[in-house]
Amino acid sequence: MNIIVAAPDQQWNELTALRPNIHWLRVDDAAAFNEHKNADAFFWLHDGSSVPDFSGISKPVMINSVVNTLADLDTPDHVLRINGWPGFLKRTTWEIAGKMQPHIEAVFQYLNITINPVKDEPGFIAARVIAMIINEAYFALEEKVSSKEAIDIAMKLGTNYPFGPFEWAMLIGTEKIAALLNKLNITDNRYQPSSLLIQETTEKNS
Repeated sequence: MNIIVAAPDQQWNELTALRPNIHWLRVDDAAAFNEHKNADAFFWLHDGSSVPDFSGISKPVMINSVVNTLADLDTPDHVLRINGWPGFLKRTTWEIAGKMQPHIEAVFQYLNITINPVKDEPGFIAARVIAMIINEAYFALEEKVSSKEAIDIAMKLGTNYPFGPFEWAMLIGTEKIAALLNKLNITDNRYQPSSLLIQETTEKNS
């Protein structure tokens, strides 16, 4: 199979490093997808609130869209959502939203990735959970319960997580966490982001 990928360096490295026997081809932008229409699948791993027009391609296109749904983006049926946040592309099981077809399942079998089909909702499952854990950690920090370092250590020892919540936030990016929480908060105020999280995100981007 030929797999075409447009991705920043971090996502490219995570996707390909542990899968060296796959025939990957990296391209600069979505326009280059049209030069490889006979490829078996395409990955668009750039962040953003919008995605290019993939209507000229008939093969499956996997897009990195954690916050916005396929309905939000008004994509055609052959476009599917995956979680391309840092740390997730290395996993052997992926959540995927979209219209599943046998040839899409065949692509993931070739990549040796187990797929977990989920509803087309913001955040999938894992990203929602991690975002809430990070948010609660920021609330605890606001309330001076403990330091970032101590909260990270406690969570790793107590739950056997690979990262503490603030380590997760640094890896993923607080702007991504805040964007997801803001999106979810529109319909459910349980997801209201911590003011400290918003403050740190604003300061980083200023």
